[in-house]
Amino acid sequence: MMLRFPRPRRPNLRVVLLLAARAVAPVPALAQTADASRIVAVVNGDVISKADVDHRRRLFALSTGMSAAPEVLDRLTPQVTRQLIDERLRLQEVQRRHVVVQDNEIAGAIREIEQRNGMPDGTLRRRLSADGVEFRTLIDQVRVQIGWGRVLRQVLGQQTEITDADIQEQANLLKEQTGQLEFRLAEIFVPIGDPGQTDEARKFADTIIQQLRLGAPFPVVAAQFSQSQTALQGGDEGWVQPNQIDPTVLRVLQEMPDGAISNPIPVPGGLSIVTLHGKREIGRDPGTMVSLRQVFLPFAARLDPNAPTAQQQQVLEQARRLSGSAKTCDDIEAANKASGSKRPADPGEVRAEGVGAPALRQILATLPVGKASQPLIADDGVAVLMVCSREQRNLGLPSKQELTDRILSERVELASRQLMRDLQRRAVIDQRS
Repeated sequence: MMLRFPRPRRPNLRVVLLLAARAVAPVPALAQTADASRIVAVVNGDVISKADVDHRRRLFALSTGMSAAPEVLDRLTPQVTRQLIDERLRLQEVQRRHVVVQDNEIAGAIREIEQRNGMPDGTLRRRLSADGVEFRTLIDQVRVQIGWGRVLRQVLGQQTEITDADIQEQANLLKEQTGQLEFRLAEIFVPIGDPGQTDEARKFADTIIQQLRLGAPFPVVAAQFSQSQTALQGGDEGWVQPNQIDPTVLRVLQEMPDGAISNPIPVPGGLSIVTLHGKREIGRDPGTMVSLRQVFLPFAARLDPNAPTAQQQQVLEQARRLSGSAKTCDDIEAANKASGSKRPADPGEVRAEGVGAPALRQILATLPVGKASQPLIADDGVAVLMVCSREQRNLGLPSKQELTDRILSERVELASRQLMRDLQRRAVIDQRS
């Protein structure tokens, strides 16, 4: 397993729920039979039923677009069962430490995801139910993710305080590697707790890789099945230096093209599946960082360029007036608030070179600071942008906050691994065939 882990932050539930925004073939409803209540495992007295396993298998099939045929779901059963056992151990520790995750926190997180994906309230529940997946399955997963993160903060205690000396040591390590390649990657970690499980884990990893190469979103699959803290960010490891990567994984990364999915890579404790998003030289990555504000004025209906409606013409005229009158970024922010737009006025700093749309990339690179753009027309509305600042930076040098996040990430991941090993060692687990 790699030694570098993503920034600890609030669980990125978006990657858990992306499946709800994808159009996939419906999964048949779970059969209501006595077999569904059959006990699959007992974890310190808590029962995991066949129905629990079935719903989690179907959640994975739905998220990846896999067939829900019985023989396909059966291949997932061993790994899903072990995942549920580990999840139950985490939940028991959350409860033992009296860490409370309120229902309204989970509901709020799910509502936030629905809003981010432009879905009305309740869409997730309806879609999962229609595909034979109990909504409770998703709620339980989210509850454990939030609670486990809080447990790890308790375990770390004062170690969550990162000192200036810690930051300087990390900066010195990076400086020593200036000019070497570093890698932007994401990972799915499949654990192997017992050597006898190696063949089974490899078969499961092969199933994951097959679905990824057929187009399943890497973040969704990582959120469902990666047993690393990176799962909360869809497996995203960020930029990782060579000395922080398992040597076997490093050799694979050095040969991989961007966007490729690796075969299963044996690492300590299990198997690693990685995808590469980019390579760059450490300490040498010049880029243009742009701070901007935006207003988005939506159309009531999709635009037909040959026959715009009266409302669409009014929206375009409103955008033109704003382009002529806005003089500061505060003006743009106020206009966005007045419009009631659900899109944020401040999207955060943007790297101009990384913007995919050539026209927008050109605007961000050339629009004078403090000057509103002309209306940018899309089929769902009109946007007006203003560049607030534009700065050339060496993006290969992480900020103090990024170094702080990196150190804390490593501590959180190590705490998670150690605590899970302790829980597994002490647990009484009766797994039944």
